[in-house]
Amino acid sequence: MIANDLHRFVSYCKKIQPQTHEDIKQFFEGVIVFPYDKELLLQAYLFLNIKSLFPECCELLLFEKSPIADYTDLGKCDFVYLTLQGNLLLIETKFIDTEATGATERKRRNKHRNKVFEQVITLKNRFSEYWDIKLNQLECGVFTTDADVEWRGNGMNVITKSIAIDQLEKWRRTYKRSI
Repeated sequence: MIANDLHRFVSYCKKIQPQTHEDIKQFFEGVIVFPYDKELLLQAYLFLNIKSLFPECCELLLFEKSPIADYTDLGKCDFVYLTLQGNLLLIETKFIDTEATGATERKRRNKHRNKVFEQVITLKNRFSEYWDIKLNQLECGVFTTDADVEWRGNGMNVITKSIAIDQLEKWRRTYKRSI
């Protein structure tokens, strides 16, 4: 990707995601107060702690939008960040219930683990094709509530981070809004 391509993509993002960083922060702080969706709570944690989890991220470009015009059937990316190196980092989140027990729950967890990796890698390839961005300028990240995903990312060139459900809940209860 050359500077003009990056500028074109960033301009596109600002057009379809016009909310400011503060607007998005307010949204996520509302999620913390009224956590009606566990996946959104996980995304709130990621957004509000992005520098400690993915320190190379410098600007959120897209949140829950399709990076391919209006083709939401091709998939939406949870987060697309511009990195300090001028690359793009695609991050998919997945709340995986690690507290449930039994054979069915083990199968469900494994299915969720595989799905989140499949999602981010598929998006990377679609992104590259549609925007004519070199694959080495697209990085992938996965953020879940399951520490077992961390080793899976190594062979796939996917950065993996996780937080335990009890730690996420403790953070939610003790979060202090910055005014």
